[in-house]
Amino acid sequence: MRPGKRAVRPVVVPHVTYQPDELDLHPADPHPADPRPVDLHSEFLRADLLLAMGQPAAASRILQRVVDAEPTNEAALELLARAYFGSAQLARSEDALTRLVHLAPANGWARRALARTLERQSRGPEAVPHHRMADALGAE
Repeated sequence: MRPGKRAVRPVVVPHVTYQPDELDLHPADPHPADPRPVDLHSEFLRADLLLAMGQPAAASRILQRVVDAEPTNEAALELLARAYFGSAQLARSEDALTRLVHLAPANGWARRALARTLERQSRGPEAVPHHRMADALGAE
């Protein structure tokens, strides 16, 4: 291994092994003749794994396709917002969290995350009502 290069552990998915550097998230030819539909749940789980491994940008690319296919999926929107926040794509994180707050107004976690995203963009006054709502909902 070269100096300064850290070891890369393989990602193991049932029946397939990928090296993180080899994940082809946007192939030039997405196999248009392939009749198999994309399994959105498997893609969601793969993105969750990538996020847990510290690869939020890769996770966000996968999750964007999941959210495009299921725009009202709250779990996918939440994970997408976390991935965007983790990769410092704050405007996109704000958009995903705003959509999540509209879908689930009583989601205290989403309110708190939206407030923190706004604060990270130096928009503290806009974050205040979301912090207050999160406090009222008992969010930590």
